[in-house]
Amino acid sequence: MTAPVAIDPAFENVWDELVWRGLIHVSTDQEALRALLGGDPITYYCGFDPTAPSLHLGNLVQLLTLRRIQLAGHKPLGLVGGSTGLIGDPRPTAERTLNTPETVAEWVGRLRAQVERYLSFDGDNAARIVNNLDWTAPMSAIDFLREIGKHYRVGTMLKKDAVAARLNSDAGISYTEFSYQILQGMDFLELYRQYGCVLQTGGSDQWGNLTSGTDLIRRVEGTSAHAIGTPLITNSDGTKFGKSEGNAIWLDAEMCSPYRMYQFWLSTADADVIERLKVFTFLTKTEIEEYAVLVESEPFRRAAQKRLALEVVATVHGSDATAAVIAASEALFGQGDLTALDASTLRSALDELPHAMVEAGSPVVDALVATGLVTSLSEARRAIKQGGVSLDGVKIEDEAAVVTGTLPGGVSVLRRGKKTLAGVFLS
Repeated sequence: MTAPVAIDPAFENVWDELVWRGLIHVSTDQEALRALLGGDPITYYCGFDPTAPSLHLGNLVQLLTLRRIQLAGHKPLGLVGGSTGLIGDPRPTAERTLNTPETVAEWVGRLRAQVERYLSFDGDNAARIVNNLDWTAPMSAIDFLREIGKHYRVGTMLKKDAVAARLNSDAGISYTEFSYQILQGMDFLELYRQYGCVLQTGGSDQWGNLTSGTDLIRRVEGTSAHAIGTPLITNSDGTKFGKSEGNAIWLDAEMCSPYRMYQFWLSTADADVIERLKVFTFLTKTEIEEYAVLVESEPFRRAAQKRLALEVVATVHGSDATAAVIAASEALFGQGDLTALDASTLRSALDELPHAMVEAGSPVVDALVATGLVTSLSEARRAIKQGGVSLDGVKIEDEAAVVTGTLPGGVSVLRRGKKTLAGVFLS
């Protein structure tokens, strides 16, 4: 059973909950923000650029932050950057490859659908999805320079961290990427004018772009707006969070299977798991403190990691997919019925294991070698004689046994010993 999607009643003000969860790395005036979030409903926003066909775990921090603030009664705007996605914010070391307008438009649709999953569109504080191409496309270059560009000072723009890093690199920076902070600032101004939006959230690495908007609103409208920069999530050992064997953990199930995501969270280090529970789940302060005790007293049970994996995969992919991956995980390691598994979930699970394609009816000894569970046929025969090999949960006792692909989807699972597994796909 997963935690209800709700703010923690232990906190009188959602600002205090955000602080406790470690979600405030940098911000504008903290006292003003606390008063703002503890008062009447405000409109706030976060932007997502379609520079890929899916959002990833770094974006999930923002999506859940948007939802937490909405649960406190405020009105979220989810911005999908149809115009800024055509440019892309500056990378630290090199110019972005610009995608075609057709590709960006397709990705806008995909990201919009993902953002919508995390917000509520009902009630007095119903969410809205907006696209900055709607107000950027009709504007001429001359209008942009006269109405927006005149409010920016090049000296200030050059001091922004992302720009400064690129200026000091061999690649330099193009005017295209240099102008990104102006476009994001214009977004905030436009949302302030259209919806009365007074707060923007984003990653702390976007702080220069976030304050571009607050500065522009102050100059043009003569009023204050606010920004919150969430911390960049890193592992306790200093490695980059959200990567698994060099690949991003995407929110799209076709780009990262629910099983793979589940295993990613299960592998969270003890030193990181409590902070991950704070950021990525709706568990209460009391519940998370109980898991902190378990991490200290019974780390071998990995109770916190199992709950973290359950909560996040259910949030991203739904309860049915989560139940399927838990069943697959347990069955693969001898705690469930392999034949009862969902075929697509089993296939995605085997994709994460060593695996090989073999012909139907191939000897098990050949499959053991093909999957890398042994290095030679003689080692395969010896492993079978020692009783250490099973196929689809059944011990293999005959060296002449063949692979049949009897599991859902026409696949097989080879096991050597207790914990060494491989997938076998039949050609």
